[in-house]
Amino acid sequence: MAAKLDYHWHLRKVMANRGFFSTTDLIPLLEERGITLSSSQVYRLVVERPERLSLKILMALLDILDCTMDDLIEPVAAAGAESTTRTKKAVGAETGVGGLRPKRARIRGPEQS
Repeated sequence: MAAKLDYHWHLRKVMANRGFFSTTDLIPLLEERGITLSSSQVYRLVVERPERLSLKILMALLDILDCTMDDLIEPVAAAGAESTTRTKKAVGAETGVGGLRPKRARIRGPEQS
């Protein structure tokens, strides 16, 4: 089985090392490179770990911050990768439902007296 990989996103740390302490500082610099993002999009890019990122934005960030991809993205082995392979049980499944199943209905003909 292949190892599951994860990553750490260090944009905020790299920005601080380069003297950028506000997320809005990136907006005009990105616009100079043809990338228009709202202030909330830039904030999420800096503060949260992006799941998807266009190469155009990544290249612009590398140019703006004068850094390499190794500075921004640190690959790591996923924590708890083994525990995710187990199947999850439904709530209450640990007690079983054998005694709680309804009985099958039987259709009877009209009673004769």
